[in-house]
Amino acid sequence: MPTRKRPPPGERRMQILQTLAAMLQQPGAERVTTAALAARLQVSEAALYRHFASKAQMFEALIDFIEHSVFSLTRQIADREAPAPEKLAQAVSALLRFAEANPGLARVMAGDALVNEHERLQQRMALFFDKLEAQWRQWAREPLNADVAAPTVEAQVRAGVLLAFSLGRIHRFVRSGFRRLPTEALPESLHVML
Repeated sequence: MPTRKRPPPGERRMQILQTLAAMLQQPGAERVTTAALAARLQVSEAALYRHFASKAQMFEALIDFIEHSVFSLTRQIADREAPAPEKLAQAVSALLRFAEANPGLARVMAGDALVNEHERLQQRMALFFDKLEAQWRQWAREPLNADVAAPTVEAQVRAGVLLAFSLGRIHRFVRSGFRRLPTEALPESLHVML
């Protein structure tokens, strides 16, 4: 009988996270259990717990990936010499394209996949969006033209509207079973808002 070769620990950890994300992107997916995840990977639940202390830790790793990916894109946008409206449009576009490319992670971002999980996971996603809005607010404070500086209240409103629009698009994407793309008519929408 041939023995099964174990993948290196880091590789197995990635397989677990990729499988969890894939399970989350199934339209109408119910709560993902560790038993279902283990069955999909053809390992025991104990094997999952050798890599993650809990299911919450698996979701934290997915949130880490979301944060790292989106904030890396945000830093790239921040480093560009561009007017504030252009940076804001690029940031909203990057966020929505990320969600569109990763439907399982879009469910995490929308909070849908976190409903029956530990409350700190929902708090962590809320903090992610708070940080994103703070960055957008900073850009919105930049003068929109050479003569007029953007007032702080206007910057807060602009950043808040863009974030609400982005969250709405992500929620609609998840709620539609991933049929209504978050980038649908995006340039026209951003033109109206900016």
